Amino acid sequence: MSLIDDAAALLDSAAFGREAIEQFPPGHFTLAQAYDIQRASIAHRLSRGEVLKGIKLGFTSRAKMVQMGIDSLIWGLLTDGMVEEDGGVVDLGRYIHPRVEPEVCFLTRKAIDGPLTSLEAADFIEAVAPAMEIIDSRYRNFRFSLEDVVADNCSSAGLVVGGWSRNFDALGNAGVRMQFDGRDVQVGSTRAILGQPMRSVVQASRLLHGAQMSLPAGSLIMAGAATAAEALRPGVHVECRIGTGTGSASLGNVAFVTSGAAA
Repeated sequence: MSLIDDAAALLDSAAFGREAIEQFPPGHFTLAQAYDIQRASIAHRLSRGEVLKGIKLGFTSRAKMVQMGIDSLIWGLLTDGMVEEDGGVVDLGRYIHPRVEPEVCFLTRKAIDGPLTSLEAADFIEAVAPAMEIIDSRYRNFRFSLEDVVADNCSSAGLVVGGWSRNFDALGNAGVRMQFDGRDVQVGSTRAILGQPMRSVVQASRLLHGAQMSLPAGSLIMAGAATAAEALRPGVHVECRIGTGTGSASLGNVAFVTSGAAA
């Protein structure tokens, strides 16, 4: 087996078996090879019957880019096996050391098969929703290099999407509150997502084009985190609210309850 196949099989086994692995040696593979590993790892999921559902963006915060010393986004793939029910129960036993972060999710109206401009982006989007992503690095102690995290599908493990809305006007600078058992654990603004979350659609189209991929109508685009992530623990009620909760500035809320124990 090649370096790509070996690394992909190792990461897939770690995710499927909920067992953390050691980080790869520095320089073990390039960033381009990391994306090849990511695709090969997701192929294992598809071979078990999962279906591609969309893509997720990472490092949509400028501060995070500076921190990591990069000047571009990273991205990963979503499958239907990652989707958790809004308001449902999330079994932490499915994960290794899960964390959650508030996001904005888009639903595509038309296939995205080429780079879009800012003026074109809204025409390709059917709706937007508040969402939360469960990230779960397959590496020990949640530590990794840029190449490591890309190979590991950018730590994407689960997602919860709330009610859909056509209220795109609320996206620019909506308040974001993520609560555990009714108490704020993260507070921020949708402006943290590239200054305007709709820009994530433009960036997604460019990344897809560069990878010679397209995104079918009805796909999800997770636009990136609006705040830092919080570690999950059993028995907590998690809720994310985006907007004021009333009137045109509201996108709505999304919630779930955790059960089980993380490994």
